Amino acid sequence: MRFKLFSIAGMLLALVIANASTTMAQEGEVTVIDEVVAQVNDDVITLSTLKRENKERINALKQERKMTEQQATDEVNKHQAELIATLINERLLLQKGKELDLASEIEAEVNRRMLDIAKEQGINSILKLEEAMRQSGIDPVSVKETMRAEMMKQAVMQQEVDRRIYLGFASEEVKKYFEAHKDQFRTPASVTISEIYLSTTDKDDAAVKARASELVAQLRAGTDFKTVASANSEREKNGQRTAPQDGGKVGSFELPNMREDLQAVLKDMKVGAVTDPIKIPDGYQILRVDERSDGGAAATFNDNQVRQAMLGERSGKERDLYLQSLRNEAFIKVSESYRASVEPLLKLNVPAAAKSSDKDNKKKDKKP
Repeated sequence: MRFKLFSIAGMLLALVIANASTTMAQEGEVTVIDEVVAQVNDDVITLSTLKRENKERINALKQERKMTEQQATDEVNKHQAELIATLINERLLLQKGKELDLASEIEAEVNRRMLDIAKEQGINSILKLEEAMRQSGIDPVSVKETMRAEMMKQAVMQQEVDRRIYLGFASEEVKKYFEAHKDQFRTPASVTISEIYLSTTDKDDAAVKARASELVAQLRAGTDFKTVASANSEREKNGQRTAPQDGGKVGSFELPNMREDLQAVLKDMKVGAVTDPIKIPDGYQILRVDERSDGGAAATFNDNQVRQAMLGERSGKERDLYLQSLRNEAFIKVSESYRASVEPLLKLNVPAAAKSSDKDNKKKDKKP
């Protein structure tokens, strides 16, 4: 069934917001405050929400793709229908999360994440972290709400889709997949690296690059890496340079999981070798290979790893199908202003009874 019976509270919510879309100004003028873009079961998506989402996307395009304000605005406007469809999907997932009683679990996870962030910043409580965020102009309530929504959406997908797929593979199917995809299950090559980082923030890029090249020459001449890193690396944590304590140690990484440019540089480097200065968005880094493993030639069967690989291939399509089922079972009404562009994206299956009702209503409208 696509159409659901709504609670009285849900209907009142829609009526209140709809009636609040206009208010009488002086001398009978009408000023638009907000309007409903789409109703999703008991919930609504308002124009103010849509504008806020548009603004966030415009700012992201300006930062990530270096677009002008006008270019970013035009790009976002081209995809307005897709954005509304995405917001409808998100509301359905959040509603499903409440139905599955995931709220307490998600709240606990949000608090764990906030505590982790606090520890990373050298802060010993969430309350102190929230105060520090406010002092930096960040609204902790908004941040937590965003985290809560994202975690809820993922939790629903994992419980309703991914878990079913993962557990649904028969043992014979898993083994057959492994035999056909052995290259995926060979132990990959890995490297342990250390770093010297020089920032270009408020500095002349050419001068920083020249300094990095000088340090590379010193290292290749035999100067101890930890000594050079301790004296020069500008990587910080909690406002303190880290190299004096860790000598620039970064950690171990599987080569296939590293950036492509780093893979190309590191794949043939011997232990103890250092790279030329590598340009990154905020500076230059010099890497040294501390250890390396070339991986194994033989594939190793691990039931969990194989199932995860199979899940990765199928989850995208199955998640889309799940979202479609939520849309088909929901009451969704898009406002007239957006209906023509949004409804084709939703691909709703309108029940035959609803179609008949529409026809009857049209016949009644035609009567004199």
